[in-house]
Amino acid sequence: MSFTIAEVAERTGLSQHTLRYYERDGLLPREVGRASSGRRTYSEQDVNGILMIARLRATGMPIAEVRRYAQLVRDGDASVPARLSLLLEHREHVLAQLRQVQENLAAIEAKIGIYRATTEETFACPSRSGALTPSAAGSSSPLSKG
Repeated sequence: MSFTIAEVAERTGLSQHTLRYYERDGLLPREVGRASSGRRTYSEQDVNGILMIARLRATGMPIAEVRRYAQLVRDGDASVPARLSLLLEHREHVLAQLRQVQENLAAIEAKIGIYRATTEETFACPSRSGALTPSAAGSSSPLSKG
């Protein structure tokens, strides 16, 4: 089964412009086929390769490294150890990013907890209109501290 560039764009969430750029810049693991009309035709394997490239980009792999990865794939089975090494290194970067995101989320959760506790202490029950009514909010309110 083959897909048009529009179908691949829809399946991958990438724009047609991005797909053309990836092809032109050597970022795709395989050369894109062409129909007799000259239009691009993509196989399921092409789509899977594009999805992997998109994941590498989404996790912060620099274009130069993506290009290197794509070339290694094009080089065939002999490059599997080099691909493994490249992906292991990238995984370490992704794990570091994930740890940072988790730390940031924990800080946000802590702030939400402070605001919830402060809101429960500071504001009375909602009125019939749904608005919160301040009961004793002053300038020294914990909410004013960020």
